[in-house]
Amino acid sequence: MMSEQKTINPFVKMSLELGPIVAFFIGYMRLKDEVFTFGGTEYDGFIVVTASFIPVLLLSTAILWWLTGTLSKMQIMTAILVVVFGGLSVWFNDERFFKMKPTMIYLLFAGILGFGLMRGQSYLRAVMEDAMPMQPEGWMILTKRLCGFFFALAVANEVIWRTMSTDVWVNFKTFGLTAAVFLFFLTQSKLFQTYALEENEDQG
Repeated sequence: MMSEQKTINPFVKMSLELGPIVAFFIGYMRLKDEVFTFGGTEYDGFIVVTASFIPVLLLSTAILWWLTGTLSKMQIMTAILVVVFGGLSVWFNDERFFKMKPTMIYLLFAGILGFGLMRGQSYLRAVMEDAMPMQPEGWMILTKRLCGFFFALAVANEVIWRTMSTDVWVNFKTFGLTAAVFLFFLTQSKLFQTYALEENEDQG
């Protein structure tokens, strides 16, 4: 028997999911030119904001779990990778680790979806089927597209952080990645309509 998921206000859910990212952006814009000394070691604003971002994200994730009673595998893996790569950046005082974090996240997601596709399965369906009932063929098409999309995001993140300024990367991480995901699903509306399950089919 599946555990019942609690429903919360969509605005509250969105605030908990996007709030830490917005807070990171605001913190970076305010502290990017500052240098802080802790224990005799100098840290620039990016590292300090990264150190602050980790507990903020963990707190928002914990609140989301408390309110809804569940977390997706993607949310859990994202939290783990933020702790790992954010922690490495702070420990080694090197911003490159945190900048690589989106690359690792999207490669991981693409790899998981790709592994499922090689087995003839849509792992995406297992995660999102309740939210978007679709025919199996539709799930396979969406999974293939999303797998390629995640890989493209990983490549884009690598290109941007390695060739452009930190300011550009922070804007890309805050606004570019969020907009890209939104636009991706927006462009899949025809797929959702074509392979949508009718209510009686879903219950039958």
